[in-house]
Amino acid sequence: MNAASPKRLPARCQFIGAAIETERASPRYTGIDLWEPSDVLDAMVEGQFAAVAAVRAARAGIEEATRAMEARLVEGGRLVYAGAGTSGRLAVQDGAELMPTFSWPQERLLMLIAGGNQALLQAVEGAEDEAEHALNLIKRHNIGAEDVLIAAAASGTTPFTLACLRGAKAAGALTVGIANNPGTPLLSEADCPIFLDTGAEPIAGSTRMKAGTAQRIALNLLSSLLMIRLGRVYEGLMVDVQATNAKLTKRSENMLMHLTGRSGKDVGDALLHAGGSVKLAVLLLQGCSPEEGRSLLHRCGGKLRLALSELRQGRASSG
Repeated sequence: MNAASPKRLPARCQFIGAAIETERASPRYTGIDLWEPSDVLDAMVEGQFAAVAAVRAARAGIEEATRAMEARLVEGGRLVYAGAGTSGRLAVQDGAELMPTFSWPQERLLMLIAGGNQALLQAVEGAEDEAEHALNLIKRHNIGAEDVLIAAAASGTTPFTLACLRGAKAAGALTVGIANNPGTPLLSEADCPIFLDTGAEPIAGSTRMKAGTAQRIALNLLSSLLMIRLGRVYEGLMVDVQATNAKLTKRSENMLMHLTGRSGKDVGDALLHAGGSVKLAVLLLQGCSPEEGRSLLHRCGGKLRLALSELRQGRASSG
């Protein structure tokens, strides 16, 4: 930008649509610092119920976003989370849980938070306004048409988050926007907008409260439904769980006993030969060799239900 160029205002200053509800001081909570502790707690619990209600009202948008994400990710591509401050930390938390819970590949997961890893533990001054840095991150990581980016910001105007969404969309990625204010750029520009109508906070502007709870739930539902649709859950069980400790190894064994009715020794041996994969161990216990089981899962897109169905059909036709 040269000296004669007009100064570009942050996105939040350019937004002239609906008022930023999450920043508004509500008469409902005037004098909250004078209330009895029990009344303060009641008001804050009431806010948490409002957050749940806001997510329920947005479930059609969450379903639509999940279907679009599934169509994009079923053939590959990365799941990218973007955010700043509380929203960024919530997004990172959701993404980080996908690897141990559903064995989502680390190379297919990317988290972009304003201020970098330092911002996970403390506020980084000015980081959320660094739109240019956000665009550089999109380019540096080669985000493109195979990828899905989820951008979360309570205000819907955070420059870093909005720039991530705009850069990813321009590169052909599918974009999902999650915000708590209507008509904001993050929602109007996202391919799949999810509006969480939580309104004013008990402590004005403290979006770690109602808005944060609603975002946490929405992110949880979005990613969990996506993993179910991608075949990483079978019979309500986390069949793609990574057995990284004794507790999870025991859980894997219990799942196998539940699904196959086999003894502890049998499932233990199957898990060992399957390299800890519950899905593959199920197929081994059905008489497949490790190579046959891996090939079958690959043909079925990793979906155990389809693999078992194909295995039964093959045996029926050969019998």
